[in-house]
Amino acid sequence: MARTVTPRFNAETLRFLRALKRNNDRDWFRARRDRYEQFVRAPMVDVIEQLDRDFRRFAPELVASPRLSLYRIYRDTRFSDNKAPLKTNIAASFPWRGLPKHEGAGLYLEVGPGWVWAGGGMWAPQPPQLHRVREHISGTYPEIQRIARAPTFRRAVGSLEGERLTRVPRGFAKDDPAGDFLKHRRFVAGREFPPDLATSASFYPTVLRTFRAILPLVRFLNEPLIGEAAG
Repeated sequence: MARTVTPRFNAETLRFLRALKRNNDRDWFRARRDRYEQFVRAPMVDVIEQLDRDFRRFAPELVASPRLSLYRIYRDTRFSDNKAPLKTNIAASFPWRGLPKHEGAGLYLEVGPGWVWAGGGMWAPQPPQLHRVREHISGTYPEIQRIARAPTFRRAVGSLEGERLTRVPRGFAKDDPAGDFLKHRRFVAGREFPPDLATSASFYPTVLRTFRAILPLVRFLNEPLIGEAAG
C-alpha cells in the first residue's frame, strides 16, 4: 500500500521567510516573487486544500478555501506606525460557514521565519457579539469549563488564553460562577511550535490534532451567533 503523503513546507520556505525579514522591501520581493509562489504560497495552498477535504469529515461548519482562507503577503500600513510593506509569515484562517466575514470563532495557522502557530478561537469580537457570547457562557456554565479542562484540549494547547478584564463585566453578577471566563475579551487557544515543524512529516498531523482539540471551543463560542446569522 502506498504511503499517504501529507502536505508540509520545506527548507526553502523558511529560508525565504528569513530573507524576507531581512529585506522587507517591495522591489526585493518582486524580484523573487516566483520563489515566494513556489516555496511559500503553494505549500500553504496544499495545506488548505487538504484541510478542506478533512474538514468535510469532522468540521463541515468551517471554510477552508485558498481564495477565502489565505492571507495576502502585503500589509495594510495605512493606520500603522510600522510601514514595512510585507508580512514575513504565511497565514490562513478557517472561519465558520454562514457567519459574516471576520465574525465568530474559527481556526488559524501561521508559519513564520522562527515559528509555527496553530490554534483558533475568537480574536476581536464586537461588543454586541461579545455580550451574546458572555450570556451564553453564563447561561450554560460549566460547559466552557468542561471544554477548557478536557484532557485533549489541555494536551494540545494548555489553557484558554486571551486578553481579559480585571473584573467581571457589567451586567453580570460579581459572584457569577463563570466569572473567570466572563472576563475574557478575547478567547484564544493555540500553541507555538519551533519553525522546523513546518518541514517535518509530523507537521500536518500536528496541525490537524491541534485543530481537532480546539474545535469544541470554536463550536461553543459560535452557538449564540449562529441563530442571529440565520435570522
